[in-house]
Amino acid sequence: MKNVITLIVVLLLFAACQEDTSTKTTSEQATKEAKKMPEVPVFDRDSAFEYVKIQTEFGPRVPNTAAHQQAKNWLVNQLKSFGAEVIEQNFKVTAYTKEVLNATNIIGQYNAKAKNRIILAAHWDSRHTADHDPDEANHKAPVMGADDGASGVGVLLEIARQLQLHPIDLGVDIILFDVEDYGDGGDDGDYTTWCLGSQHWSRNPHVPGYTAKYGILLDMVGAKGARFTKEEISMRFAPKLMNDVWKLAEAMGYGNYFVNTTTRQYVDDHFFVNQIAKIPMGVIINRPPDTETLFVKHWHTIEDTIDKIDLRTLRAVGQVLLAAIYREDAGLL
Repeated sequence: MKNVITLIVVLLLFAACQEDTSTKTTSEQATKEAKKMPEVPVFDRDSAFEYVKIQTEFGPRVPNTAAHQQAKNWLVNQLKSFGAEVIEQNFKVTAYTKEVLNATNIIGQYNAKAKNRIILAAHWDSRHTADHDPDEANHKAPVMGADDGASGVGVLLEIARQLQLHPIDLGVDIILFDVEDYGDGGDDGDYTTWCLGSQHWSRNPHVPGYTAKYGILLDMVGAKGARFTKEEISMRFAPKLMNDVWKLAEAMGYGNYFVNTTTRQYVDDHFFVNQIAKIPMGVIINRPPDTETLFVKHWHTIEDTIDKIDLRTLRAVGQVLLAAIYREDAGLL
């Protein structure tokens, strides 16, 4: 009988130890997970808006103009002031008009030696012709490009500022592509006349043999009530990235901006990065459902001006992007 009692006591003690160990393991795991959750900086929408505004104050950033050169110098200096290692990738390219354009892709590197890298991109030029303006008299006028170009750049400049204030280990390359918007607006279906800067970079990256885990492109991310859908090319080449970012946006309360709907493809800089550089890249782009072009009404018109930029939209895009970056750094995206 004594031996039976002793055995029962031993078994009870063993079970208790197992329970303590299990509880301890669960507790340790929870603590580890809590430590991994990154602290995401607050995106300053007023700061981003100011960066958009300054770009428009140079005038239309059309290649081979003084405004284009002035804007380039300012963008380079801004990225340097935010602690980035900046590379100016100068090149010449012949447009569909047969004009030779002087262009520059601007690359701001953070943690240049880190092997784990992502790309954040936008185009910094603006269109040379307002070919979708309802008034044909304006078709030869250049576009200011507050939304179409400057909004994405403004968001990325604010992200660059936050990366300086709140350093991470992740390698981040902010790439501002040039000559995205100098394409032929005709119906010949030749997409290669567009996105000349990203085509050049994809064939000649700023670092030989360069690669990245993925890229996120911003285009037209500043209008009031923007509707960012899952664009078809992005879903073909970077479905996991797109789904992860949209789920994150929903969890953060920005589901009214990041709509869980797939829309038809749009050839933008991400198309050539995917096709040529073989780096998965998705685009965050406004695709309203109630316009003939499926773009905002001020797209490629003289009305693409600073008054079209909405602080809340800038904040939604910038905060989601910051959360994605810092989660990626923590290994959680």
